[in-house]
Amino acid sequence: MPFGFGRKKETQPAVSDATVAAADSRGPRPVRFHGLTEEWRLRGSMAVTGRLLDTLNRRDAIGLSDVTWAPLDGSGPFEPAPGIRTVDPYDLIVVIAGPETLATLDEDERSAHRIHKISFDVALQVPPLRVVGTVQLHPGSEPDGLLDRSTQMFVAVTNPTVWLGGVEVEVDEDADAALVNRFYLRGVEQVDLATGERHVRLPGTPLGGTTWRERT
Repeated sequence: MPFGFGRKKETQPAVSDATVAAADSRGPRPVRFHGLTEEWRLRGSMAVTGRLLDTLNRRDAIGLSDVTWAPLDGSGPFEPAPGIRTVDPYDLIVVIAGPETLATLDEDERSAHRIHKISFDVALQVPPLRVVGTVQLHPGSEPDGLLDRSTQMFVAVTNPTVWLGGVEVEVDEDADAALVNRFYLRGVEQVDLATGERHVRLPGTPLGGTTWRERT
């Protein structure tokens, strides 16, 4: 007798459209890829599940399609590169993350991401590039700690500008972050985002005396 023959079938609970949509949004989806190596800029399409940052930090080879490439210094236009079908995250210095690379979070995950972090405006030296923007670190952490060994291969820099020498490298207009490979990181500076340079220390020394707080 076939399994289940003659048995009363149990009624399956209805699945809401919202649940289906959430599951779809958390499955593999195509996103734009824009990566910078020591000599090249690569553009194409890749499939990602969850966040692009998490995908890179798994350190697995990334499958690509519709790849074009151009010299990093802008000396030539983007041209088709059909022979490039995968890229090793170890070869990528910076990957540009757009809004579509962010994952949809459930309520528990949102709560976990609400853990308070401190913003630091920094310049990261990843030769031959320099990335200026903002990093989010846990309380008690300092930007110099990014130079230490970590299980996290890439760190997200928001409001990014990317520089090659004194020339700004064009990134996507809707870029949410530059994901920087810490293995290439050679220096970290806290800077003024407006100038991309260290904060200027005002000349002179405190004059001393009694402050208004001490008088109240």
